[in-house]
Amino acid sequence: MAHHQIDKLDEKILQLIAGNARIPFLEVARECNVSGAAIHQRIQKLTNLGVLKGSEFIIDADKIGYQTCAFIGVFLKDANEYKDVVKALHEIPEVVECHYTTGKYAMFVKIYAKNNLHLLEIIHTKLQKIKGISSTESLISFNEAFKRQAPLTDLDVNKETEE
Repeated sequence: MAHHQIDKLDEKILQLIAGNARIPFLEVARECNVSGAAIHQRIQKLTNLGVLKGSEFIIDADKIGYQTCAFIGVFLKDANEYKDVVKALHEIPEVVECHYTTGKYAMFVKIYAKNNLHLLEIIHTKLQKIKGISSTESLISFNEAFKRQAPLTDLDVNKETEE
């Protein structure tokens, strides 16, 4: 994957909006000592480059009835079936993340379930029925201690465009 050099202003903008995606652009502009138009242009540039992938509201899964969070290691019968397995996993609403990995598992998925019985049902009636999956191994999360964005320190900064 390619990465893009960004300057100090871009870095400051990213730090501010990573802390609060709903921060008004004018407040970002004030913090950065530039115009609101400059912030709009920079945000658009970062979006066009794929550095920013939009914004989202985070739903608390527990508050809407999903009390079990699990990570499932997936073993494939054949690595060539990866795309078909991903497509089938995408059809399961409780699967919220899917990663192709190195190591013990071919894939690693994150699932939200109403409770442990619901998780068991998802594994037996949905996951293990997918053509291409040979077996799974489950890890239940007791609590998400923290979650954060990629670090915004020591970024590749293009010295020529520093302001």
